[in-house]
Amino acid sequence: MFLAEHEWTDLIAWRRELHSKPELSGQEEKTAQAVQALLHASGADKVVTGLGGHGVLGIYEGDAPGPTIMLRAELDGLPIEETSELAYRSRVPGKAHLCGHDGHMTILAAIARGLGRQRPKRGRAVLLFQPAEEDGSGAAAVLADAKFEEVRPDFVFSLHNLPGLPLGQVSIAEGLVNCASRGMQIVLTGRTAHASSPEFGVSPQRATATLLNEITTLGRGGALDEAFSMVTVTHARLGEPAFGISPGHAELWVTLRTLTDLAMERIRLQAEDLVQRVAASEGLKVKTTYRDVFSHCLNDAEAVAHLRSALDAEGVRHSTQGLPLRGSEDFGRFNYRSKAAMFFLGAGEQHPGLHEPNYDFPDELIELGAKVFMRALRNLLD
Repeated sequence: MFLAEHEWTDLIAWRRELHSKPELSGQEEKTAQAVQALLHASGADKVVTGLGGHGVLGIYEGDAPGPTIMLRAELDGLPIEETSELAYRSRVPGKAHLCGHDGHMTILAAIARGLGRQRPKRGRAVLLFQPAEEDGSGAAAVLADAKFEEVRPDFVFSLHNLPGLPLGQVSIAEGLVNCASRGMQIVLTGRTAHASSPEFGVSPQRATATLLNEITTLGRGGALDEAFSMVTVTHARLGEPAFGISPGHAELWVTLRTLTDLAMERIRLQAEDLVQRVAASEGLKVKTTYRDVFSHCLNDAEAVAHLRSALDAEGVRHSTQGLPLRGSEDFGRFNYRSKAAMFFLGAGEQHPGLHEPNYDFPDELIELGAKVFMRALRNLLD
């Protein structure tokens, strides 16, 4: 145990304070300030701010040359109303930490305290508090930031809590662990008319109905292999809420999901072709844009081996159970620059799922996650 018992209690209180004050992707200013204060208090050798938005880095230098090892957590919450009755539930209407990023930050906060007291013997330990994971833009923005060039980690490790997996157990595997996904926003434009004379307009009604029925059939479903694909309609709007207008505008939001980036490119082209054909058949203009773009997440084999060694040393049970996952993670972008791996820490078999309105990060996982990360750091830097 690298922290005293009362310090874990303090960290739980810090986590709950973060939980009560969530901020959305790209808006994490106050959360970043809380992280900066904690890193300075821990005695970090350098604190980098404004990274890829509101991202924060804490750097702890060893005495001798060696590798740079980075741990990553996320700053942002979700645009969902929390329904729990917790004393520390979100105090911000329509926003909540329902994915556990408050807990992930607290695990790194524990590491910061430990590194502040005992620096690595060699190399550097770097703690990244990343912005905007939920909309898929944060990791790319961090990697594109010139301030990140001075870090250039050899290895990057991360974790994510996983409801449905027994509390404290871990799933970890080499290779593909998270799906690629992207939000496809389709805007159909015709011409409005009076509701009594719809023939004088160009309505997107039939095109919208056709797309609602047909676009989801592009997904094959089935096992999570390289042929897997899924298309989910997440939002649709036709015209305005008025009885006197035949609509001239429609909007459809669709999430495309595949196991690999290559399969994503195939289904994207199929979806665009379908949209163009349906719009043309109804005499409509169409515009397609993309948001929340996530690459697939690939665990490097050597990085996984280091995490497994740390898990074994801490006596944490682990397997490949449940992997790969349908959900997406922008952590996969770090593997373009470094050897990167993420493990999944069980939040309990009956625990509310991620993004559910009554989800809360299990405090029991703070100490366990921190011990695994600290062991990985010491194995590589001491």
